[in-house]
Amino acid sequence: MSNSKLFENDVTEEELLKKNYRKYHGGKMDIYYNVAICEHAGECVRGNPLVFEVGRKPWIIPDNGDIASNQSVINRCPSGALKYLAKEKN
Repeated sequence: MSNSKLFENDVTEEELLKKNYRKYHGGKMDIYYNVAICEHAGECVRGNPLVFEVGRKPWIIPDNGDIASNQSVINRCPSGALKYLAKEKN
C-alpha cells in the first residue's frame, strides 16, 4: 500500500492507526480520519459529498468516488486529518 504521507514521509496503516486515525474501508483504497486534528474546514464535504457526508454513518464511503477524485479531495485537507492508502493491484 502507498500514496499517503505523514509529515512528508510515506506512512503505513499501522502508523496511522497508532496516531488515532480511524479506517474507512474501500475496495480500491482506504481512507483514514483523525477527528482530534480536524479543523472542520469542510474541504472534504464540499469536495465530494458522495464520499464525505457528515450526517451519514459511516460518514466516509471510499467506494462512492474514484481513486483520483478521492486523492484530490484528501490532498486539500488543510489539517492533515484525512489520509489515504491505495490498495495494490494484484
